[in-house]
Amino acid sequence: MAAAGISIACKVLLASTSAQQKKTLPKWKGFNLTDFFSPNAFPLKNETTENHLKWIKDWGFDFIRLPIAYPCYLNFDRSEDITPDEVYRIDERAVAKIERLVRMAHDKDIHVSLNLHRAPGYCINAGFHEPYNLWKDGEAQKAFYFHWAFWAKRFKNVSSKKISFDLVNEPGMRDDMNDQHSKLSPVPGDIYRKVAKAAAAAIWEQNPKHLVIADGNNVGNDTIPEIEDLEIAQSCRGYFPGAVSHFKAPWANKDPENMPLPKWPGLVGDKYLNRQMLEDYYKPWIELSKKGTGVHCGECGCWNKTPHDVFLAWFGDVLDILSSNNIGFALWNFIGDFGVLDSNRADVAYEDWQGHKLDKKLLDLLMKY
Repeated sequence: MAAAGISIACKVLLASTSAQQKKTLPKWKGFNLTDFFSPNAFPLKNETTENHLKWIKDWGFDFIRLPIAYPCYLNFDRSEDITPDEVYRIDERAVAKIERLVRMAHDKDIHVSLNLHRAPGYCINAGFHEPYNLWKDGEAQKAFYFHWAFWAKRFKNVSSKKISFDLVNEPGMRDDMNDQHSKLSPVPGDIYRKVAKAAAAAIWEQNPKHLVIADGNNVGNDTIPEIEDLEIAQSCRGYFPGAVSHFKAPWANKDPENMPLPKWPGLVGDKYLNRQMLEDYYKPWIELSKKGTGVHCGECGCWNKTPHDVFLAWFGDVLDILSSNNIGFALWNFIGDFGVLDSNRADVAYEDWQGHKLDKKLLDLLMKY
C-alpha cells in the first residue's frame, strides 16, 4: 500500500510538473523571421540563411517566432479564391522549406515558435480572400484544428525546449474577414476559449508535452482570463502606444500623413506619452505572469518612420518593463523595416555588416536585456 501510495504521488507530481512546464515560459529573446509571412507561393524573398541564424545566436539571442500564412504551404489554384476543400491540400515541397528552417534554428540551439499568422478564416492583415470566419464558422474551426494537428505531428518528437505552437496571430472579431478596414473588436471570451482549447487538444493528441501559446485577445493587447485554467501560455505585444510604434504606417492608421510627430516622453496630440502609461498597459500581463501563466512578448518594435531617438527611448522603457518582470520578447522583424538589419531609416548611421546595414544602437539595446 505504501508503494502504491508513493507511485500515485509520483504520478500526480509528474503531471503537475508537466502542466507547469507548459504554462511557464523561459525569458526568451529574439526575432520574428518573415520567410513564410506571405500567403503567396514560393520562391521566398529575404530567405533566412545559416549565417543569419549564426548572427542571432552569436549576438546572444535564443528565440525565433515563425509567423506562417497557411496558404503558403498549400497547393491550389492561386488565380481563384481558395475554397474550403483546398484549405486541406498540403504542399509537401513547401512544408519541407519550413521544416528546413526549423532544423537550422535547432542546430544553433534556438527555440522556434510556430505561429499561424494567417489561420483558416482569420488574419489581421488583408491580401488574401478567406472562404469563412474562424470565430463564427465550424468549417473554419475544423480546418484550423487540422492544420495544428498537422504541425504537431510533424514535430511530434521534438522537445518543448525547442519548439512551441502559437495558435493564431493577434485575434480579433471582424464581421468581414476580407475587409481590413472594417472595425475590429475582441473575440468573445467563450468563443476564444472554445477555439483555443480545441486547437490545443489537437496538438496534445500528437504529443501531450507540446507547448502551446495563445496570443492576447483584442489584437494581442488583452490577457485572456477565459483560458487561465488551461495549460496554455499567453503572448502580449510591444506596440503600445501605436502613435509611436506605427507612426505614419498606412495599414494601421486612417490618415497616416497627418499624424502628430511622436515624442517620448512628451505631448503627442492631446495625450502625454510616458513610461507610466506603459506600466499601466503591462500591469495585467505582469499580474498574469505572477499567477503562474507563462507570458512572452511575441512581437514588438517600431516602424521606420518614427524618429530613431524617440523609438529607442520608448523601446528602452518597453524592454525594461518586460525584462524586469521576467518576460522575454521577439522583435518584429530581423531584416526589414522594423529590424536590426536593412530597416531603411533615414536618420540612422548604419554600420556595414556582411552586405547588410546594421542598426548598431538598436542591436545594443536589445542585447542589454
